[in-house]
Amino acid sequence: MNNIDAKTSFTIMGFLLLIVGILQSWGVAFSILNLCLISAIMSMGVNIQWGFAGLINFGVMGFLAIGGLATVLISVPPVVESWSAGGLGILLSLIFLILIIYACLFINKRYSKYKYKYHLIFAIIILTIPVLKLISGPSIKLIESINPAAQGYLGGLGLPIIFSWFVGGLLSAALAFVIGKICLGLRSDYLAISTLLISGIIVSVIKHEEWLSRGVKNVIGLKRPAPYEVDLQNSEWFINLIEIIHFWSPTTKGIIISSSGIFVKICFSVIFLITLLILLYLSERAVNSPWGRMMRAIRDNETAAKAMGKNIVKQQLNIFMIGSAIIGFAGAMLVTYDGLFTPSSYQPLRYTFLIWVMVLLGGSGNNYGAILGGFVVWFIWIESAPIALFLINIFTFFLENENIFKIHLIESVPYFRYLMMGAGLLLVMRYKPEGLLPEKKIKF
Repeated sequence: MNNIDAKTSFTIMGFLLLIVGILQSWGVAFSILNLCLISAIMSMGVNIQWGFAGLINFGVMGFLAIGGLATVLISVPPVVESWSAGGLGILLSLIFLILIIYACLFINKRYSKYKYKYHLIFAIIILTIPVLKLISGPSIKLIESINPAAQGYLGGLGLPIIFSWFVGGLLSAALAFVIGKICLGLRSDYLAISTLLISGIIVSVIKHEEWLSRGVKNVIGLKRPAPYEVDLQNSEWFINLIEIIHFWSPTTKGIIISSSGIFVKICFSVIFLITLLILLYLSERAVNSPWGRMMRAIRDNETAAKAMGKNIVKQQLNIFMIGSAIIGFAGAMLVTYDGLFTPSSYQPLRYTFLIWVMVLLGGSGNNYGAILGGFVVWFIWIESAPIALFLINIFTFFLENENIFKIHLIESVPYFRYLMMGAGLLLVMRYKPEGLLPEKKIKF
């Protein structure tokens, strides 16, 4: 990696965020920074799979949704009435589901050379679905009938929400294990198709299983690892701090309110930045280790690596699980920052393909490139609308506000982000096909 290019690139990004803070507001600047940090972690997860192992994962949306669901399962207090009404049936259903998964994995391993093993696995899944529905159906109806306007689900464990980040990573890794056991070892396009379809199934289940996640009713008021604005506004130490910082003029209630929002965003920035640096350190250590060199050798030439005695499928499964765990971790972080879980918001464009653009634009195979891609793409995604509106007002200043052409351009501002994103990606692919910070070539 060219350190000068990396330092220059991140310096430019810092300068752009500084401009946003000066021209728009510091609240907007720190909001963009926080989402850039989360996007960078998502991009690192995909980069580990694709950049270092050549695995195509189009199911990013599903792993992010699993991470978001973990925040509900861990941090929300349990709904005692719902557990009393249908908790036993749900636990029995979970045990039955685990047995089904274990049976499928056992058949896949024990009868690996059996011609019709996939037909057998498919038959088991199809035949056991009615049984699973029979066990869980009555319990689900009872749970969803408990105060459906505010509850209607089991809730969670009532633990600190930070724990949900790790649980989200573990759940995503477990899902990746199941997918990898079935799909790895086949052609890469099968993995891409299967992950895309499975992610859609996951999001669909989360949307419609209200007993688990409240579905489209959403879960609001989630806990967070940062202070609340209301508490800061009533804290004497915070008011004194603002008075010291804002020494040149009287401190009003409006200034305290706006400052509390910025302070909370700064707290999130510190937490997210520390998390990103830890993941970057661990990832760099792993990539530069003998294991990392082995993964890149498998990526570049599977046949040669297999001839040297490497277990290709096993190693690919390991790195597929690691990358998915990081994506799930980031999904839990995103829901924590938003403070609410909205299953209907998980769309492939935002939560799969935009993240792939981050990896490709930043430079696949380079952790720093993946982070830079997360910053650049998300910054463009957010700021393209204000920039487009600014340019439209400049180039159409001679037109009346009622002009049809000017009105059409202003109404089309939200779509300029797609134009700018596509144009930026085309330019990078044309002039820097390896990304802004390409992978460092190792010479032996």
